[in-house]
Amino acid sequence: MTTLLLVRHGLTALTGPVLAGWTPALSLDDRGRAQARAVGERLAGLPLAAVVSSPLDRCLQTAEAIAAAHADPVEKIEVDERFGEVRYGDWTGRPLKELAEEPLWRVVQAHPSAARFPGEDGESLAAAQHRAVAAVRDWNARIAAEHGPHAAYLVCSHGDIIKAIVADALGLHLDQFQRIEAAPASLTVIRYTELRPFLVRLNDTGGNVDNLLPPPPDDQGGDSGAPRGGEGDAAVGGGA
Repeated sequence: MTTLLLVRHGLTALTGPVLAGWTPALSLDDRGRAQARAVGERLAGLPLAAVVSSPLDRCLQTAEAIAAAHADPVEKIEVDERFGEVRYGDWTGRPLKELAEEPLWRVVQAHPSAARFPGEDGESLAAAQHRAVAAVRDWNARIAAEHGPHAAYLVCSHGDIIKAIVADALGLHLDQFQRIEAAPASLTVIRYTELRPFLVRLNDTGGNVDNLLPPPPDDQGGDSGAPRGGEGDAAVGGGA
């Protein structure tokens, strides 16, 4: 039973009004740096087998702040390009207000599984989900093999990527992923078991994380396979 902690990067100067995508050298702003530190402080006491990041600066800076705040030294941040943002092609860097007038916008909102972004490097949302979910499967197997069945690891990624991973965990068609929210610096937690994933937290922007600690063994020395209960399992919504 491997636990995945998904953290969206903190705010940047472009977060919100512009589709940043793979814009190079886009750093966290003062708000984003404060958010990253706050997430790091919240998670400082949780044992993490690995901290993994998208290769984009805003995610790396968020992951570095989380690692720096951790009670146990995190030797290095692993970079996995499969957790990088959707490649929006010619839409990259354009204002969302302008993009909302494009015919493709309605497809992205209502039928995202059919959406492919324009341009030579444009990617489909289905392909982005496939690479991100494949990365999760690979990391789950690696973490369980190296650190045992109750290990947790953290991935710092992007809003659409996190939403796509959550949709897969819930067994939702990609066309439903726009119903999910992942605010800047939010925490989403999924526990993967042999039978099914459990969505433990979604778009969590504050609160206690004690229920994410590894569960104690049962009387037989194993674990029931069910997620730990308690009020902390409730999803906490809210934007940033």
